[in-house]
Amino acid sequence: MTPNEAVDWNAHLQTPVIFNHHEPLVINSSTIKRVDLNPIQSTPKAVVNEERVLILTPLRDAAVYLPKYFDLLSELTYPHHLIDLGFLVGDSTDDTLASLSAELARIQKQSESLIEPFNSVLIVEKDFGVVTAQTVDERHGFKAQAPRRKNMARARNYLLSAALKPDHSWVYWRDVDIVDSPKKILEDFVAHDRDIIVPSM
Repeated sequence: MTPNEAVDWNAHLQTPVIFNHHEPLVINSSTIKRVDLNPIQSTPKAVVNEERVLILTPLRDAAVYLPKYFDLLSELTYPHHLIDLGFLVGDSTDDTLASLSAELARIQKQSESLIEPFNSVLIVEKDFGVVTAQTVDERHGFKAQAPRRKNMARARNYLLSAALKPDHSWVYWRDVDIVDSPKKILEDFVAHDRDIIVPSM
């Protein structure tokens, strides 16, 4: 059967669609936003293309780790004006929020420091009702992993949804308690040109 014969054979099955071209189309533009993500790319030439990076870190009872965290962060060679920082502070019993504010004030000062300030910083506060008094061994033990990972996933979801903007090309999740990190870690990651990179233990 030829295409024309198929059209004739099925002609009785087709429902006509009638358009009223004279009916005005009214759009309330104050309630509609349009985001064009086509210009946003994630490429191995991220620095040359000035691709924006979002670094996200959930924080809980993290005051003791923050000075080292920001020392390492300030040494990143990726242009700081292309980096946005996002933090979620939740269920902390120490002075994490105050320490975070002090460290941000230290690294974001343009006039008094040789460190290039980061483009922007977002701090999200959200408690999930997590109450645990565990030792390090208990916290990393098998029994604690399911509830611990569930709470971490909730915190990460809240932080990502609050901080991610349409002009971000890359997202880098960074733990607060790391003690060493390559200065070119962002350039190393983007050079792999992969959608997702995870550590292998």
